[in-house]
Amino acid sequence: MKYFKLLILVMLITINQACQDKRQTIVCIGNSITEGSGLKQFSRRAYPAVLDSLLGPGYRVINLGRGGATLLKNGDLSYWNTKEFSNLFGYKADIVIMMLGTNDTKPFNWNAKAFTTDYQAMIDTLLFLQGDPKIYICKPVPVFQDVWGINDSTMVNGVLPVIDSLAKVNDLALIDLYTGMANEGDHFPDGVHPDEKGARLMAGIIAQSLSK
Repeated sequence: MKYFKLLILVMLITINQACQDKRQTIVCIGNSITEGSGLKQFSRRAYPAVLDSLLGPGYRVINLGRGGATLLKNGDLSYWNTKEFSNLFGYKADIVIMMLGTNDTKPFNWNAKAFTTDYQAMIDTLLFLQGDPKIYICKPVPVFQDVWGINDSTMVNGVLPVIDSLAKVNDLALIDLYTGMANEGDHFPDGVHPDEKGARLMAGIIAQSLSK
């Protein structure tokens, strides 16, 4: 009887794993906006968690956001040096969504030439991940209030043009969260991070882009 129960358990685990293997894996990399900074139960309220809910059982969405992270390798907290970046290589992703650049606007971080070079290096890295995932790069949400050195002027005149250019050069799908969230400043209490509704709106824009 015990053997029979064990056999049934093993079969159920195997079936469950097989079902999970059919799901498409989406990995979201980014900074605190992706991580869910400022949200209660951010593991359930950040945009990747909401995206997971919107897309349904055919997908699993992994949040690899790291608060304070820069795209720049020489930034004050470079995403390249985080455990989240290392964890990226442990997943066989079908889709990667990248939204970095907000912390790069800080005056002591910003370097247009280095940002272009390092952004291209990140794209090259993502393109060689196991599973040959489809890459979506995001224009970050607006900076509604300049705080902690993060500023919208550098976002508009520096970060966004680089992302536009590299999306074209690399023929990558581009998700324009900057334009999509431009009128949603009321849902960014500190001017940088979205509240729960803001995160839901972001997830909705991304979900719509994935369906195209």
